[in-house]
Amino acid sequence: MVSRRLLRIKTLQICYAYLKSSEQSINQSEKELFFSIRKSYDLYHYLLLLVIDIVNYAESRIELAKQKKMPTYDDLNPNTKFVDNRLVKQLSDNLDLKKYLNEQKLSWANYPELIKNLYNEIRKGELYQNYMSSNTKGFNEDKKFITDIYAKIIVHHEPLFQNLEEQSIFWNDDIEFVIGMILKSFRSFKASSDENVGLMPLYKNDEDKDFVKRLYRKAILNHKEYEELISKFIKNWDVERVAFMDIVVMSLAIAEMVEFPEIPVKVSLDEYIEIAKFYSTQKSNVFINGILDKLVNHLKKEGKIKKLGRGLIGETN
Repeated sequence: MVSRRLLRIKTLQICYAYLKSSEQSINQSEKELFFSIRKSYDLYHYLLLLVIDIVNYAESRIELAKQKKMPTYDDLNPNTKFVDNRLVKQLSDNLDLKKYLNEQKLSWANYPELIKNLYNEIRKGELYQNYMSSNTKGFNEDKKFITDIYAKIIVHHEPLFQNLEEQSIFWNDDIEFVIGMILKSFRSFKASSDENVGLMPLYKNDEDKDFVKRLYRKAILNHKEYEELISKFIKNWDVERVAFMDIVVMSLAIAEMVEFPEIPVKVSLDEYIEIAKFYSTQKSNVFINGILDKLVNHLKKEGKIKKLGRGLIGETN
């Protein structure tokens, strides 16, 4: 499922775009928000397909080598450990994956150079060499190898980032989060698994979908109120001189702390301070941290932050 961190980031991006534009209605902007989340789910399946296509490419090379006029011994007796990888075989047979890819028309067919380059990068690496030369054979080793390919090679492959950014503006910041989803999905695959292994759902539960909608609506509808509140705590600064992204980040943080009594204040603070490191100016996280600390104390005194549920009543920071 799409993580709460990514849901917050998607909400931040769409809020920022809406507040900077006068052309969209709230309803249109909200539809774009949920479309962008769905695109992350597309990417999840698309990147699962990637390793299948890399293995298929490797297999095609083996077949071509066998067809040489004068094939070598190695050409005729190749090491097929990679192309026989059991986890990849399970992925290629997976019914949920097949169905989704077919329905959404997702394919790497138009990007053969990317597949080739990724295969070559994998093949020349120590990870591949150790795997291919190891005498250990089994599903767990196969799964670990594919997990390492995603975590250590695919996630850092710059041409892949560039390719995905060109394919969709909604994928610009998603790759690391989506690969995290893929690695979690691999835990469900066992040696005995068949084609019916379930993949991750789009949302963990209905609460996550409601969280996005409420967070977005409250941040937009109360933006002016939140902006005025923030301005009271910005000493020696004109609010107009503060990066607008900082204002939007703090507005979302306020909306979450006020509107979601089940989420601890510390969780909300940590999330938005971390997000600010990547989506605002270099020193924004320190600035935002200081302002939000003051805002939390003020909102608690005003009785606007009330936490409910086990371990949350009377919560302090």
